[in-house]
Amino acid sequence: MKRWMIVLFFGLVLPGLIFSSGAKEQKAEVKTVRFWYHFDNPETSVKPLIEKFERENPGIKIQAEMVAWDAYFQKLMTSIAGGNPPDVSQIKLWWQPQLVEMKALAPLDEYIAKWPGRTDVYEKIWELTRHTDGKQYLMPLQMVILYLYYRVDMFKELGLKVPTTRDEFLDVAKKLTRDTNGDGQIDVYGFGIRGGRGGHDYWATFVLSSGAEIITKEGKSGLTTPEAIAANQWYIDLFRVHKVSPPTTPTDGFNEVIANMKSGKTAMTIHHLGSAKGMVDVLGDRISAAPVPRGTKGAWTSFGDEENGVLAASKVKEEAFKWCAFLATAENNALWQKSSGQISINKSNGQTKEAQENRFMKASVESTPFAGVLPAHPKVAEFVESVWPATMQRAFLGQITSEQMMKIFEEHFFGKK
Repeated sequence: MKRWMIVLFFGLVLPGLIFSSGAKEQKAEVKTVRFWYHFDNPETSVKPLIEKFERENPGIKIQAEMVAWDAYFQKLMTSIAGGNPPDVSQIKLWWQPQLVEMKALAPLDEYIAKWPGRTDVYEKIWELTRHTDGKQYLMPLQMVILYLYYRVDMFKELGLKVPTTRDEFLDVAKKLTRDTNGDGQIDVYGFGIRGGRGGHDYWATFVLSSGAEIITKEGKSGLTTPEAIAANQWYIDLFRVHKVSPPTTPTDGFNEVIANMKSGKTAMTIHHLGSAKGMVDVLGDRISAAPVPRGTKGAWTSFGDEENGVLAASKVKEEAFKWCAFLATAENNALWQKSSGQISINKSNGQTKEAQENRFMKASVESTPFAGVLPAHPKVAEFVESVWPATMQRAFLGQITSEQMMKIFEEHFFGKK
């Protein structure tokens, strides 16, 4: 009898215990990757890509959070300081020096070396995103090359040609700035300037192409030379002297600049593919794009790409990299760009008919040869996020001179002399 009960126990109870234990082990195998991202258009969604990834990788779940751009950098820094950052985050290239100095990013070289999709990513992207210590902390996601947006209908109305030089640009901007209804008030401004956060790219387009350098090849300041101060003065004068941008310029951000183009309050501005769909939805063929005008020393536009970074604090680095690699693979990257509106990082995607016929993508590609990045310096992130907008606004309001403005920038990077 006892022997029969023992057999019954092992035959009925023990398999259940084993099954229960196995279920727990199977459940424990599912790992969650926290992912932070942003899109210029908040209505876009990354959900289809997450669903595709999770089908292909049943042991990994992606917990995605879209973060508002205006709060992104500060939220990321706060999460790092608090010891609770995401596993993967979109990273702006100018954040990299500070994040590496903080030891907040995990090097990805070993993962990338084993990733078969590496050779389909443009080599220039690998070169630009590699940190100065020779390590690769960022996984390419999208190219964001800035160009000039212009209102085709307004140019046609006034018989104007798209400007290719700084002098032509000023002349055209003046002609486009006008009272259209005879009430003595300016109704249309030639150029929408982003004076608030994010406007450093507009500034750099004209100032870095006309003699200014943030840091020279010798590692010295190139901000306070006579040429640099004059280039900066030219930019300030667009608003203060020539008045070719709206009165709200000192505080205008992304939303205001784009809204002004759509409504017809401005005739030109600078941005990238991310705003093309929204522009076309409202304006159709009345909006087009061209490379930014050349300065006195050539042309410069922002290679404002975005990458994904795996945070050093992550406990699921391998799974986090799999998600990054998934998004960087041609088929999936093409889907991502349909949501973000940017340029794919993959060579194979650049050969599509759509890529070659899209006028906005064409302007981006034509701008690639002179696209540049801000120097890899730990203080660049703070410069972009707070120092530049606060100082630029003061100059636009006439509170400081061009020389004083550039000295503030110099002191930020090099300290007081």
